[in-house]
Amino acid sequence: MGASLRALRALVLLAGFYLLGVFLLAALGGIDYAVVTTLHGPIVAKLLLASLVLTVPIVRGMFMLRTPKGEPLAGVTVGEAQEPELWAAVRDVAQQVGTRAPDEIVLIDEVNAAVAEDAKLLGLRPGTRRLYLGLPLMTGLDEMQLRAVLAHEMGHYANFDTRLTPLIARGRAQLIRTIGYFHERADKKVAKERAKQERKDEKRIAKGKKAKGVDTAGEGAMYRAMAKVYIAYGNFYMRATRSTSRRQELAADLASVRVAGRDSAASALRELNALDSAHDFYMGSYATLGVGAGLLPRPGEVFGGLRRLLDARSADLDELRRELSTEPTSPYDSHPALAERVARIEALPDDGRAGQAARPALELLADAGAALAALEQVVLTPEALALKRVDWEDLVHEAMTVYVGQGAEDLGEAFAAEGAGPGLGAVLDAFDADPAVRWRIADRFPKSEEAQAATGRTAREFARPVVRRALNQLVTVELTARGAARWQLSWSDSASLRYPADGFEDRLGEALDAAVADLPDTEPLRKLVLAP
Repeated sequence: MGASLRALRALVLLAGFYLLGVFLLAALGGIDYAVVTTLHGPIVAKLLLASLVLTVPIVRGMFMLRTPKGEPLAGVTVGEAQEPELWAAVRDVAQQVGTRAPDEIVLIDEVNAAVAEDAKLLGLRPGTRRLYLGLPLMTGLDEMQLRAVLAHEMGHYANFDTRLTPLIARGRAQLIRTIGYFHERADKKVAKERAKQERKDEKRIAKGKKAKGVDTAGEGAMYRAMAKVYIAYGNFYMRATRSTSRRQELAADLASVRVAGRDSAASALRELNALDSAHDFYMGSYATLGVGAGLLPRPGEVFGGLRRLLDARSADLDELRRELSTEPTSPYDSHPALAERVARIEALPDDGRAGQAARPALELLADAGAALAALEQVVLTPEALALKRVDWEDLVHEAMTVYVGQGAEDLGEAFAAEGAGPGLGAVLDAFDADPAVRWRIADRFPKSEEAQAATGRTAREFARPVVRRALNQLVTVELTARGAARWQLSWSDSASLRYPADGFEDRLGEALDAAVADLPDTEPLRKLVLAP
């Protein structure tokens, strides 16, 4: 479907909203006429008032004249003097696609690239073009893959997709506003009736009578019925516009292939799938690991550390590149399924551009580290920026030490309730004085249904690993506090505790087993951990 037809379709869909309003107003007018000509008395005024109240949100929705503008994504705007190579690449891609290059490039903190245009007069006049480019996205791509992504985005400009956005956005906003107003009026009516009935019940109770209770069934029904009419059109509107969006994505993919080649275009999409998951994992497990302990990585490393993770987990990423989601596309999805897009591209004839040598995409930046650090200043909150900045190794050790210590404080409450503690030495003293205290302590922790039903030796077998884990946590707190053990960063696995000497972990396991045995022996644990 050409740009003209798509523009016409968008106009028709927007006009449909106004026609729906006109139809409903006409219907209400017809009902009012029938009421006035056939009925008499106070009921006429009530029905006319109800009609007027329903008319207000319809008219308000129809006369929403200003197209809503979404909030621009937070990021760092870079000029051509700052990033000449990046701008040269973007301009080159735009020229190959056959469209005007963006007026601004904004570096953002997402695994994403997007384009926007501040078009005027419902998209009839062009406006400022803006390219949003994610630094985490660039971190995982090579230059040819990045060019494929850029060509896809420039394809949206060339196909006038961004020029039609105001038309579509206006229709959606008017529908949402109108539906929301009807629901708001219905909720107010329900709340008013509820308050009225509650006051009546209070008076009945004060007189010694039984309260009737609150029943608001049916209140606001007319408002909700009108909302359902607009919701039905809204669903149709979304399905129609989203189907167009999906076709636009496929058309933009073809621009990606023309500029970067079939293989680079397909591999870029596969890389997106892997990067999206890797970035989410990285931000949750690494970049923000120390926040609860008041720590952040060094400037530039909050987003820049992603590269370390990608290098260390290449096997996991290879699997994500291969296994694309095959879930069917919903009629309300704005993009076709990734597997479908990749399959369409890879089914194209070989264009002889396989295996093109390309440098990492971040090398297009004059100073990637500086760009990553600048991005932090824009997207992180003032509270986050005020946190202490440390190297990755120190961040992991200090954060894990804090978290394990906090967990040990919770354990300490269970130990203290049985007269054991605080501290590992006092706990072992309590074990020596009364071995049964171990099982009473275990009773203070959550249990499975099977463990709750167990008795005798079976109950002890359920309790033993619980007490052992608690002891091990106290040992960790003791060792890290003395500097005898240190949490170690790993980009390929979870953080691990580095013990003071080879074989220490095996000896610790044996000592813990001895402390929770039926006939406890705490001496090995004392010598191993508490001895000076």
